[in-house]
Amino acid sequence: MSEVNKTIQKWHTSFKKGTDFDSWGQLVEAVDEYHILARQLQKEVQSTNAFDFTEEQKKTLGKIATCLEMRSASLQCTQSKEDFKLEELKKLETIIQNILTYNKEFPFDVQPVPLRKILAPGEEESLELEEEEEDAAAGAGSTEAFPPRAPASQGTLLPRLPSEPGLTLLTLKIEKIGLKDAGQCIDPYITISIKDLNGVDVNPVQDTPVASRKEDTYIHFSVEVEIQRHVEKLPKGAAIFFEFKHYKPKKRFTSTKCFAFMEMDEIKPGPIVIELYKKPTDFKRKKLQLLTKKQLYLHLHQTIHKDS
Repeated sequence: MSEVNKTIQKWHTSFKKGTDFDSWGQLVEAVDEYHILARQLQKEVQSTNAFDFTEEQKKTLGKIATCLEMRSASLQCTQSKEDFKLEELKKLETIIQNILTYNKEFPFDVQPVPLRKILAPGEEESLELEEEEEDAAAGAGSTEAFPPRAPASQGTLLPRLPSEPGLTLLTLKIEKIGLKDAGQCIDPYITISIKDLNGVDVNPVQDTPVASRKEDTYIHFSVEVEIQRHVEKLPKGAAIFFEFKHYKPKKRFTSTKCFAFMEMDEIKPGPIVIELYKKPTDFKRKKLQLLTKKQLYLHLHQTIHKDS
């Protein structure tokens, strides 16, 4: 078997693995597999090796990568406007298998993913390391050289649910987060989600607005997040996740820098500080690694609302 055919077989195996996870309801694993395959296809699209695939075949591979990203977005956001169904994605299986001979019109009206927009799980770290090395070589550690960038979003925070007798609502005020390089983070915000033990969303995902100010090793938010489910109705073993994100101008993407989470037994009125962990976000909480040994945390304040 030629190297090209081995590569195609590897892509097909990855595609089948992702769609199997998807159909079994293992959504986190499916998204990871889709991201990995999309990045592999994107690398081939950018390859200058003219002996492997024609430009038309590369364009088709790029469109498949786009569809994989669209399906990932649909799985990660229940309110996604671009709902790309699993049944639609499965139509691409034969195209991947027969990419060397495929000459029909692509079944979906999509465009190839832009250059370097796809990151496989864990790949952000290597890109950021590259960026830090480039900055060090150039003697530039400041972000002031970059032009101001308008925030992509003013946040997607939702209002408090109506109260119900005997049931508890939770308001979380995100006060600040401690980071050693807080001053260098551009357009920082936090994504809040609630996941069950399998890492599946059980609550609408919300984004804070971009942080209000930076001071020393702290980024201040001072925003209240209304949890969109009564505490008593949250599944056993669920956790509230906080993903800290910021914009990387050299790579032109928004990156998750670190994450934190709060388990159900930690819900109690008053202030709380929670530890920060290294990315990628581990929604199943199985392979956790602290971000730093320094005394830097996510600072929250909880308010309980109960209508008796």
